[in-house]
Amino acid sequence: MHFVDLMSAKATKGMLLKMKILFMGTPDFAKESLKSLCEAGCNIIGVVTNPDRPQGRGMKMVASPVKQYALEQGFEVYQPEKVKNNEEFLNQVKDLAPDLICVVAYGKILPKELLDIPPFGCINVHGSLLPQYRGAAPIQWAVLNGDKTTGITTMYMDVGMDTGDMILKEEVQIGEDETTGELWERLSKIGGELLIKTVDLIKQGKAPREKQGDNFTMAPMLQKEMAKIDWENKTAEEIKNLIRGLNPIMGAYSFLEGKKIKLWKAQKYSEKEFVEKFEDMKPYEYKLNEIDSGTILYSDPKEGLWIKAKEGILEILEVQAENAKRMSSQDFLRGNSIQAGSVLE
Repeated sequence: MHFVDLMSAKATKGMLLKMKILFMGTPDFAKESLKSLCEAGCNIIGVVTNPDRPQGRGMKMVASPVKQYALEQGFEVYQPEKVKNNEEFLNQVKDLAPDLICVVAYGKILPKELLDIPPFGCINVHGSLLPQYRGAAPIQWAVLNGDKTTGITTMYMDVGMDTGDMILKEEVQIGEDETTGELWERLSKIGGELLIKTVDLIKQGKAPREKQGDNFTMAPMLQKEMAKIDWENKTAEEIKNLIRGLNPIMGAYSFLEGKKIKLWKAQKYSEKEFVEKFEDMKPYEYKLNEIDSGTILYSDPKEGLWIKAKEGILEILEVQAENAKRMSSQDFLRGNSIQAGSVLE
């Protein structure tokens, strides 16, 4: 290597070590990635997050988890209401002159003008094994659909919805009873770790680029109406997945005698397993198939709450009545009388 080339290589290496990173993200899932970058000693020149939003009964303005952490670390925080057709924000980013932009669950589509600013591009941490589950709710849909595996993908961003070239992936198993909240927390930490590996590869000029195939699926935002349990058409397995998939986001619910009741945790049993547990139900085993789905089969402060479903039976482990706290079914039944034979709607 010539002397000039050697000097150039050293200069490039020095620039990479001082790579200026602009971070964009909003929820606690993104906070873990920002925390990982910070703890790794990366040069974070600013943090972009959504504006404060009113929350709770008092509708008090609350900062995003990313903003709260960023302020604790002394980072400059930017909160544009929109990024598309926002010249003021675009100029702010140009003035910051980031070498790389890291985006994690920011919540807005970035325009090409913004994506083109950093010389090393914009990268994203996504909560699925792309091209599966592109969109806003990949973790939730993996649980709702009863998937056995999911993971994290880092990718280069383009103008599409999670359509950019993939960099790194890490696959994880989904627990049989794991809720969206539990998986969300686990993947957020993995996402932070994978982001550090990705940034390191980009610094070294060794980051791979793999185009996504056409065998993609979508993970759209969840709708409130999907939370109502369809006892008539959904199997016990599907209802269990709905319950854990909406925990802790909104909670699956039914109506009992006109009152709303949320179901937060459930376990699935076969009819054979049910009658083996409750021997007094043995004489009625042959009739179980004739009982309408949604019918309460057993209600006892010691044994809990058991409900007939299509293709199985559900033991409800945690419930919440209207204007009440979440609690175990046993605690709930100590203060509330529910008759066996009642039907959830």
